[in-house]
Amino acid sequence: MQFTHEREFTYTRAYRGPIRCVILDWAGTTMDFGCMAPAVVFRQVFEKAGVPISLEEARIPMGAHKRVHIGLICEIPSVRRRWVETHSTEPTDDDVGRMFADFIPMQEACLSEYSQLIPGTLDVIGECRKRDYKIGSTSGYLPGMLAINQADAKKQGYVPDATFGAGDVKRGRPFAHMVLRNILELDISPVQSVVKVDDTLTGIEEGLNASCWAVGLAISGNEVGVQLDEWDAFSEEVKQKHRDRIYPTMYQRGAHYVVDSIADLVPCLDDIEARLRRGEQP
Repeated sequence: MQFTHEREFTYTRAYRGPIRCVILDWAGTTMDFGCMAPAVVFRQVFEKAGVPISLEEARIPMGAHKRVHIGLICEIPSVRRRWVETHSTEPTDDDVGRMFADFIPMQEACLSEYSQLIPGTLDVIGECRKRDYKIGSTSGYLPGMLAINQADAKKQGYVPDATFGAGDVKRGRPFAHMVLRNILELDISPVQSVVKVDDTLTGIEEGLNASCWAVGLAISGNEVGVQLDEWDAFSEEVKQKHRDRIYPTMYQRGAHYVVDSIADLVPCLDDIEARLRRGEQP
């Protein structure tokens, strides 16, 4: 009798070490509570093109490369209908290109107005440093825009170890390219030791596509889309309604954890460390 048990089992290995790197988004995650800067400029760009859009429409594709973002706004049925009513033709790639060319200087001109670090950022970065985590970062912004963010962040005491934006890779979010560029630059291994933190759904996917842990920030970024003083003025009932709407959406998109903002991140890191010690994987 020939035994075939060796064909009936597979064998795997599990990483049981610590977190080695945390990769953070920029707007809505570490600075610009409410992710206001890009949303405001998308509205200005479409208004200049003769097709005003709402703040909600401007936010739908948030996290993507900004040219891709403009193209995706054009695909929103309500926007596309208004475009045809205004221009008597469907929006074209040339139209997207012209709006993107307008977007770049308009975005760079206003970034510093929205560059205040989100409360808790420096405390969490400090805790990560104590644990010897590397700090990476990704963004849908282009290099010139990111340079402004980095300069403003440095003045406030935040300097990540690596930064890659959508202009640095062939494919932006939800593809994993920017996360993987960080991992390579920072010489991190394995990918299971990396945590991606983002306020957008496509940013959560970015982390998952790199086989990392993914933490969604429900309140400080795009999904609520209000500045800190406005959020603070909401009643607890209104705040909870936002949480009840956003938390399930982020979990459904695949986030391992969802919290309000970066200020709530450390307990997630603690739990990931415990899960890694047990041999669990993202």
